[in-house]
Amino acid sequence: MLFESDKVMFEIYKETEYTGRYRVVYFTELQDHNKESEINHALAGEHFFDGFIKNFRKDEAKEIIASLLERLNNGEPLAAPEIERALGEHMA
Repeated sequence: MLFESDKVMFEIYKETEYTGRYRVVYFTELQDHNKESEINHALAGEHFFDGFIKNFRKDEAKEIIASLLERLNNGEPLAAPEIERALGEHMA
C-alpha cells in the first residue's frame, strides 16, 4: 500500500492562453514561491491527463512524461491509454 508521501500527483495540460503547448505540473512538488502561479497556469489550460507516479524512480517517470510531452507538442496524437501504458509500473 502506498502512502501519500510515496507518490507524486501530476497533471498534463494544454496551454490555452499562451503557446498552446502541452505542459506538466507536479502538484505535490510545488513550493510556496511557485505554487499559486503553477496551479493557475494548469487551471487556465485544457486538462489532458492526470494521475500519480510512484516516488520510487520518479526521475524515470518524469523522463517518460517529458518524452510524451515532446511527442504531443510535435503534433502526435496520443490518448490516455497510451500515456498509462508508457508510464506502466511508474503509475501509483
